[in-house]
Amino acid sequence: MNRSLLEKPFEPEQIRRRQGRNGMLDYVEGHSMIQRLNDALDGGWSFEITHHEVREDEVIVLGKLTADSIAKMAFGASEVTREGESGQPVSLGDDLKAASTDALKNCATFLGVGLHLYADKPLSGSAPRAAHAGNGRPPGPERPVAAAAATGPGPTNGYRPEGATERQLETILKIGRARGLGPGDIERMSARTFGRKPGPLNRAEASNLIKELTNLRRQTA
Repeated sequence: MNRSLLEKPFEPEQIRRRQGRNGMLDYVEGHSMIQRLNDALDGGWSFEITHHEVREDEVIVLGKLTADSIAKMAFGASEVTREGESGQPVSLGDDLKAASTDALKNCATFLGVGLHLYADKPLSGSAPRAAHAGNGRPPGPERPVAAAAATGPGPTNGYRPEGATERQLETILKIGRARGLGPGDIERMSARTFGRKPGPLNRAEASNLIKELTNLRRQTA
């Protein structure tokens, strides 16, 4: 087990931001966490879901990460994505998958992966992260950041709207599939409306795309 690699801070380009209950949160995507575990443990790890529960508005799983005879357990959760008109779940399988990824990331933090995202100060030996929005402090999940008003095209004076969250992008794909649309169809729809694919959209644009997809009728062959 390579502890120094497990605890190594993620590169700035690997860190994403999303809206949490108490403000903006920093996080890394599931594939970055998996790659870190593979690199630090030489692939010698396993992950399993020992329990799952589907509730009215969310799914909850209990995950178990095992590496070098050490086991760590943590919960993960995800909101149930529902159809706009019928209120029926779009895909509980995808919701459980998202909750499982959340549980894996939570388990990995017990091995030191991504702990710097939760620290007010950089951990010993890590380089300071760049200040955000001119506040002079590196952002972290426990520090709420005041939301800025959206701006239209034109000069931004250094401000860029927050990018679409991982959850929003997953929802766009899930609703698109439920409407009979493939990834290419969704990209063309996004390009027609916003001039770019879903990935570079900001949160407000992603929300609008989700609404447009929800209002579509399912395509039939």
